[in-house]
Amino acid sequence: MSERSVRTVVDDEGREVTVPAEVRRVVSIVPSLTEAVAASAPGLLVGATDWCTHPADLDVPRIKGTKNPDVDAIIALTPDLVLANQEENRLPDLDALRAAGAPVYVTDVRTLDGEHGAFDSLARMLAACGLDEPDWLRKARDAWAALPEPAQRRRAVTPIWRKPWMALGRDTFAGAVLARLGVDNVLADDPERYPRFNPDALPDHDLVVLPDEPYLFTADDGPEAFPGVPPALVSGRLLTWYGPSLAEAAHELPGVLAAAR
Repeated sequence: MSERSVRTVVDDEGREVTVPAEVRRVVSIVPSLTEAVAASAPGLLVGATDWCTHPADLDVPRIKGTKNPDVDAIIALTPDLVLANQEENRLPDLDALRAAGAPVYVTDVRTLDGEHGAFDSLARMLAACGLDEPDWLRKARDAWAALPEPAQRRRAVTPIWRKPWMALGRDTFAGAVLARLGVDNVLADDPERYPRFNPDALPDHDLVVLPDEPYLFTADDGPEAFPGVPPALVSGRLLTWYGPSLAEAAHELPGVLAAAR
């Protein structure tokens, strides 16, 4: 590509990424980002992971998972840009893509607003694809801004896996979402982002939040491990994805959490 045909963008890690002046082929190895691009400019996507389930009618080649992407298959798709995430994707895979000549843009989303906020990160990522801020993103910003401050706060543990038990720890996007809704994570001071824990040895808490992904917690699988503590069974997509689901999350999660008494 000549100098006139390219532009330089800066990803969330501060890395300069050279992309064509007009991005036409995008591979996403993050389900949230796949949905964000598909909702904004579906014709851009030429590849996605096996876990990219939204939109349901997405018809593009699959390149395995977020933790084990098929690097050769991605390169064969000749992407103008590969979208990745600091937490979801492994550095060796991203380095392999870069070594093969693919421009890799990495997001780092840990909160709703602020330095690592979802709204601004998504706007930057879409701009790297050559897209203006879409209507769904403006609606998501407005939906969260319209939420009142919680009248009272609760203390919760939020498991994400069992056998072994693992939960949200420090510095996670899902933890920030819950905190905005008045739910404080009792494991937020753990040095690990996703620590293992013993359900019988937790700090005091009055709520257990049980998402349906990555582990599929249900009414019959999860609540019984926390006797006497009301469970809130929530959509993992609404709790952990940053994309078009953000507006729905602002409308749905407050009621689900409030009903757990």
